Amino acid sequence: MKEYAKAFYTSEAWKKTRIAYIKRVNGLCERCKAAGEYVPGKIVHHKKHITPKNINDPRITLSFGNLELLCEDCHNKEHKRKKNSRYSFAADGSLLPPGTDTPRGSLFSTTEKEPREIPQKNATGRTHIEGG
Repeated sequence: MKEYAKAFYTSEAWKKTRIAYIKRVNGLCERCKAAGEYVPGKIVHHKKHITPKNINDPRITLSFGNLELLCEDCHNKEHKRKKNSRYSFAADGSLLPPGTDTPRGSLFSTTEKEPREIPQKNATGRTHIEGG
């Protein structure tokens, strides 16, 4: 994160906008969804990038029209970054080291068009999947 943007990204206005936007798009990467894939989004991206000149303009920083929820892969492609530099999780829940291609989501498979059933906790607090 750039130094001039730190105060903005820690502001209550941004935190509330970010959460509201993620809920609005149902938490899915918008680019992957447009391609028929259901991948959880991670990063609320500003289409028109924030600069020192526009950091105080809410039409740029807080407008839903300038936001897009992206998975890490799509965000990295947007900014032409290197592969994932963070730990992540594979679909089976195993830990993947930094530098591994980011998995396309742990609850969704890239070949599935619909989300898998999300495990539910039963009365004892244990995870249970119907039919399993």
